[in-house]
Amino acid sequence: MSHNLALLIALAGPAIVFTILRVNASMVFLSLALGAILVQYVASEANTMLHLMSAHVSSVSTSTIQLALLLIPAAITSVVTLFSTHGRLKVMLNFLPAAATGALAVLLAVPLLPPGLRNAFQGQPAWRYVSNAEALVVGVGAAVSLFFLWTQRASFKQHDKRKH
Repeated sequence: MSHNLALLIALAGPAIVFTILRVNASMVFLSLALGAILVQYVASEANTMLHLMSAHVSSVSTSTIQLALLLIPAAITSVVTLFSTHGRLKVMLNFLPAAATGALAVLLAVPLLPPGLRNAFQGQPAWRYVSNAEALVVGVGAAVSLFFLWTQRASFKQHDKRKH
């Protein structure tokens, strides 16, 4: 399978799956952002601790630990928020943060891949388009995700069930 096709599937897959399964894509987008923070601040220490605890862990590479720290928060959020988006309009509009989530996942995961695989993906035309749109993906994805979260919050009005 061509790396260009794999990249296109990785971009479109989450948007389609999140829309069909009514996953709250805004929460998953923000969970990916959390994963990126974990990669930046925790990955090297986790790798060091893992190698100190067990000498037989040499098969676990730094890129594996980084990818796990990046994707596990988003995977857990996806499972927790399955079927949480209700209403036809909300489900359809959920496609926007879902598309941003797929693009952000690709933008964050590809640089963490082992060098040979990373270079294969980064040499593809689709990667150049995605990487040139990095600021747009992050900015619009964050704005849309925050907007969706703000509009989905519970109402704080007190409803009096007693009749007067």
